Amino acid sequence: MPSRPRILIVEDSPTLNLTYQAYLKELDANMVGASTGAEALQAIEKSLPAVVLLDLKLPDMDGQEILKVLAAKPVPPKVIVITAHGSVTTAVDAMRAGATDFLLKPFTAERLVTTTRNALEIHRLAGLVDSMRVKPTGGFEKFIGTSPAMKAVYGMIRDAAPSRASVFVMGDSGTGKELTAEAIHALSPRAEKPFVAINCAAIPSTLMESEIFGHKRGAFTGAMADHVGAAVRADGGTLFLDELCEIPLDIQAKLLRFLQSGEVRPLGSAETRSVNVRFVCATNRNPWEEVEAGRFREDLFYRLHVIPIHMPPLKDRATDVIAIAQSMLKRFAAEESKAFTGFSADAEALLMAHTWPGNVRELGNVIQSAVVLNDGRELTAAMLDGLIGRSRAPAKPSSAAAAPVTPAPQPVVKAEDIVPLAESERRAIEAALAAFKGKVTPAAKALGVNPSTLYRKMKEWG
Repeated sequence: MPSRPRILIVEDSPTLNLTYQAYLKELDANMVGASTGAEALQAIEKSLPAVVLLDLKLPDMDGQEILKVLAAKPVPPKVIVITAHGSVTTAVDAMRAGATDFLLKPFTAERLVTTTRNALEIHRLAGLVDSMRVKPTGGFEKFIGTSPAMKAVYGMIRDAAPSRASVFVMGDSGTGKELTAEAIHALSPRAEKPFVAINCAAIPSTLMESEIFGHKRGAFTGAMADHVGAAVRADGGTLFLDELCEIPLDIQAKLLRFLQSGEVRPLGSAETRSVNVRFVCATNRNPWEEVEAGRFREDLFYRLHVIPIHMPPLKDRATDVIAIAQSMLKRFAAEESKAFTGFSADAEALLMAHTWPGNVRELGNVIQSAVVLNDGRELTAAMLDGLIGRSRAPAKPSSAAAAPVTPAPQPVVKAEDIVPLAESERRAIEAALAAFKGKVTPAAKALGVNPSTLYRKMKEWG
């Protein structure tokens, strides 16, 4: 149920202040009175009202000063200026400063109620528009982006969130599958309950059952204590299974049984426990191809693939690239204590031209590297040179057929001639730096390593 709107009446006459409040009772609003400018500013700081009735002639300040304070608010209150001097010029000046309407004393109760009701409705609509507006650096929940592809995803998330049905999120690595799961949980009736995420690709197959369902002490070698599984930890909330297709077939059968019964039995226990979880799953593979290949159970697929959501790759949401990059630049600059505040025009053009096969993760890697290696107010295209697409440069195929080559005889190495690996590494790095006159980025590129690796080595060597 929406809260009642708040009306602040700034009038130095206590009698008139109470009279106005009596007139406005029919509007079902919370009313607060102030007889001085200082009291009005204090009330505004405590809780921003929806409408302010403002007498311009106050004992301690001009009402125009309060009007300036209100106009600076993100969603400013609607201000109805009250003046007893009948000056149209004063009223016009107030309207230019941000007032919504004005009343000249004396006025009727009906006029006051009608004017205030209109102001309340205008404020309500302004707040509604602001709440629906997609913020340039926000987008939706933790997402960044206003592209049509992402707006479609936001709509799917809103529709799916209130349901108990399982959601299957698909997309390339780095497209935001876990963010989708978090958004579904945050907008669901389960938002106050746990959100538990496990990465199935990062768990050894021998420990998968224990991680999901738990185990009792002594259930297997190394089980020194009881372990509560993810299914129980997520009771009442959401269980997110990332990289679902990595789960072995035998564990898939147990997961299916859990979905059907809602009961969990930890390894080494004879007792079962009923839990209530909502499943959200994700994979960067084509799940139906996994089913056809016999690597994923068809019956489990149909139980989990109820609401499919496809995450678009970054190349399909090019208009979001700069907004995402700007957010990353701000974060990495703060972490590294750098002065960057934005991108130059040529840097933005370079970012927009790349297809980002690694999606948001690749973009983040590039921005972080550029921030670590450089400084300034603007991040330029020159600073990005050599960073974009560095790990995905394809090998150039030979145009001629490879002729058989007789291996050259290997020289005999004497034991006393062997150089420690660390020393060989240092010599190679120093030689590359010397060849590029101390420039770290091209030296690192020639060595096939990240520039941050060279910085770390140089720091270790003092």
